[in-house]
Amino acid sequence: MADSVREKVLRIIAEQAVLDVEDVKMSSTLEDLGIDSLGLVESIFAIEEAFDIQVPFNANDPAASEFDISSVAAIVAAVEGLVARRERA
Repeated sequence: MADSVREKVLRIIAEQAVLDVEDVKMSSTLEDLGIDSLGLVESIFAIEEAFDIQVPFNANDPAASEFDISSVAAIVAAVEGLVARRERA
């Protein structure tokens, strides 16, 4: 069975944080997980590649981006929305 969007995103974030997937909680922030700005950008690239989507994220001004990175749950929800939009297109 194919991995869910949630499982893939958790795996990508865990890889960037050098953690086991079980240690990545939906309520965690990237800061909680020790992911810095470079790790965030690498995570975004990995997500785009894994799901064949364009993430609306501005690395120069993350607060102004449409992509919510406030928690792992927010990232998963945003990716699920982008994947659903891509599938409808």
